[in-house]
Amino acid sequence: MLESELHTLLEGTADAAFVVDVNGFTRIWNRAAERLFGYPSSQAAGSHCADLIDGRDALGSLVCRRDCTVLGWCAAGREIPNFDLEARTHSGSRIWVNVSILPLHDRYARRRYAIHLVRDIQPVKKREEFCERLMQAAQDLVALRDGQEQAAPAVALTDQEQRILRSLAKGASPAAITAKLNITSRTLRNHLYNINRKLGTRSRLAAVVHATQRGLI
Repeated sequence: MLESELHTLLEGTADAAFVVDVNGFTRIWNRAAERLFGYPSSQAAGSHCADLIDGRDALGSLVCRRDCTVLGWCAAGREIPNFDLEARTHSGSRIWVNVSILPLHDRYARRRYAIHLVRDIQPVKKREEFCERLMQAAQDLVALRDGQEQAAPAVALTDQEQRILRSLAKGASPAAITAKLNITSRTLRNHLYNINRKLGTRSRLAAVVHATQRGLI
């Protein structure tokens, strides 16, 4: 596939997309990538993707480097799973994105490329961070109140209900819990309803606090 044909194809995608060669230099940068990262195509083209993205993982380790592992895998024809990346924008701010890599071998030109499809996951990350802060606040509240009063007896929770509350206490999202426990969203709602009924609570946060106070999780 010629680069011009690939450029036309990627301009029709809603996702931010850019193409680099095996050395990491950007060959194509679509309009959605311009909007997401703030770099115009004229500036991105010819630049090394590591210099543009400066991507880091959840631990802050540098992922986008001149000796990029992802590009090495791509050149070797290895399958690359999608991954989350904290990327830098043109303004210097950092955003969370999910990246899928599609290796492309142009046999006619004898060149290999790596197509990067990038999706903005900032809203998801913000919700996860909010849940983590909320659950930490609940745990801090329990620690402050520990020993001050004796909670009233409660109906025993099932093993599944305890698993759900422990997951919530760790900051897991409902989607993560349903996937981990292999249950539907409706089943999770039913469990939460029963948990609140047993504990006399009205919210997930209150249920976690009360269950922790009573030593149920």
